[in-house]
Amino acid sequence: MKPTIALFVADPFCSVQSANGIIKALGNDYTFKLFSKNEVEQGFFNGIDIVVVPGGFGDANSFDRLFKTNQRSVKQFVRDGGKYLGICMGAYWAGSHYLNILDGIEAVQYITQPNTDTRRPHAKDINIVWQEHPNRMFFYDGCALVGDTSKFKTIATYTNGDAMAVIQNNIGLIGCHPEAESFWYDSYTWMQGKYVSNHNLLLEFVDQLMHR
Repeated sequence: MKPTIALFVADPFCSVQSANGIIKALGNDYTFKLFSKNEVEQGFFNGIDIVVVPGGFGDANSFDRLFKTNQRSVKQFVRDGGKYLGICMGAYWAGSHYLNILDGIEAVQYITQPNTDTRRPHAKDINIVWQEHPNRMFFYDGCALVGDTSKFKTIATYTNGDAMAVIQNNIGLIGCHPEAESFWYDSYTWMQGKYVSNHNLLLEFVDQLMHR
């Protein structure tokens, strides 16, 4: 039986494109149950294996407008051992100003960190290292995961050495967008022709988080 993902979608602030990319990357191995900004019914997370929050506009105002209604249920789900995956905005939202479910980790803007290879938040294809292998991945003002490195496992890093993807117990965070599809790149003249799918990396990451 396939594990079940509760996938948060609230377009446009939480991207349908990101959610669709996640479904495309994971759909052969996982089933999906969607939820949005309205309060979920009691027992919604029964039978759910992992909550996934994709990319979007991750500021405090959007969190209060979109996710605050369900934050208590999600936090309880994680406290009870349920898995949480946050990608870009979803990774920011795991931090102390939002869900506050991390231990010794903060999700901070990568572009504000020392020695970054970019200081601008716009969409771009950036260099990363994933499981010790150089790669490139779609970036849109994503976070770096900083803090006590003894408290989490680093899966991928940016060029300055900051963690880009980590696993801490039952929580997985990714600052870039491995779920990106080719049309994301085609939307920007400076990225046309650069697309290489990273869906396999997202699947491997989620399988590792799920201990599959």
